[in-house]
Amino acid sequence: MVLRRRLLPFILVALALAGATAIADAKFTSVWGAPEARTVNFKGKKVAALVISEDLSLRMSGEEALARELTARGIEGTAAYRQIPAPELKNPDAAKRWFDRDGVAGVVALKPVSQDKVKRYTPDMWASPYYSTFWGYYPYSWSTVYVVGSEATDTVIVVESLVYDIQTGKLIWAGVSETTNPKSLQKLVADIVKEAAKKIEKQFR
Repeated sequence: MVLRRRLLPFILVALALAGATAIADAKFTSVWGAPEARTVNFKGKKVAALVISEDLSLRMSGEEALARELTARGIEGTAAYRQIPAPELKNPDAAKRWFDRDGVAGVVALKPVSQDKVKRYTPDMWASPYYSTFWGYYPYSWSTVYVVGSEATDTVIVVESLVYDIQTGKLIWAGVSETTNPKSLQKLVADIVKEAAKKIEKQFR
């Protein structure tokens, strides 16, 4: 899936939805770990939190939340926007210079890759006249696919999580997670980090 610029700010919109009620933690649907990851230890070291987004407010708040989660786990988390000037953000050579200058040992990068609206079927639809009898349902079923009743939808956010060792520049862990109707950006990041930590520990213990 090609990531479009207009897709990136969707988290701000998704988190503001008032009608969503079904809350789910982040669930990783795919993970990968490099063999050398067993020898990498970021405890007590500086690790940059990087959110790949064109939306500055989203990037800043996301990186701060991610940095807090990293710090809470014994790592010196730091938001990348505080280290790399905005004009140099997309320049890999410039980013490397800033990370080297600040003694960054690793980077945890989060990138939103998709958003889907999933219609949620609610119980009241079955009590509608269209469904009360088979012969009432029959012509209706052939004439429309419109869902009667509450038009509640779930927002499913897919985020790519990557962990890099700055010293070697290599990817050491990667995962893709899905989160349904996160309560807040902080909860979204906390859930992703929590579940990623579980996956990494399970994979390399």
